[in-house]
Amino acid sequence: MLNTRQILTISALSAALLTTTAVAQNAAIVNGKPIPKAQLDKLVQKSNQPDNPQVRDQAREMLVTRELILQEANNRGVTQKESVREQLEQSKMGVLIAAVFEDYIEKEGVAEADLKSAYDQVKGQYTGKEYHVEHILVEKESDAKAIIAQIKGGGNFEQIAKEKSKDPGSAPNGGDLGWVSDKALVPEFSKAMVQLKNGQITDKPVKSQFGWHIIKLDDVRDMKVPSMEELKEQLKRMITADQNWQKAKFSEMMQKLRAKAKIQ
Repeated sequence: MLNTRQILTISALSAALLTTTAVAQNAAIVNGKPIPKAQLDKLVQKSNQPDNPQVRDQAREMLVTRELILQEANNRGVTQKESVREQLEQSKMGVLIAAVFEDYIEKEGVAEADLKSAYDQVKGQYTGKEYHVEHILVEKESDAKAIIAQIKGGGNFEQIAKEKSKDPGSAPNGGDLGWVSDKALVPEFSKAMVQLKNGQITDKPVKSQFGWHIIKLDDVRDMKVPSMEELKEQLKRMITADQNWQKAKFSEMMQKLRAKAKIQ
């Protein structure tokens, strides 16, 4: 038979095992109230941060804080106060109204007429010229002058850009910035660029806030106007962000709800 000490030891081990199992299944236990690990996993996932111990500790602390506030609210009886209940109900209605309206927009979509109207406004912005341009960016004017002399002496622009340009975006591509509008670039760069002919390189370094540029113009063309289909998603975001459109659409939704409802 087991003696008293053995019985107490087994009881302690059993309790420890149960506690370990409970902790493994929960993110935390606050005053006896478990916070499931699934809640922690969900919060970490929604944070869009790397899943690591530090992020998990921060998320766990947030969950613990929420639970402490909820428990204290119940202990103090504040959730039974009429003013608090009214505010909670208003918050709940605000969330539901926003969710219903968002679902309505997703399912009803944006009218073709609205898309066409927005497209007619946007396409007017696509005027002027586009430039296919390359550049090499360095910190010192003396370095830029030396590179210009090297290119004039037969050096390969693209190879030099890969080796010496300080622009992390274009250097790996031999300095290629692709097709750009002169309005999309800093004024000093644009002014020098538009004066070049196809295949020409700036004779002198061009200074901007970023450093010293050696600019090469590859080609020029009239700016291409994207089709409505190409701009469709951009147009939808622009339309649905407009407050006047939102008000009109919400009014439309409510009219439809009232039309099919039985209101006595």
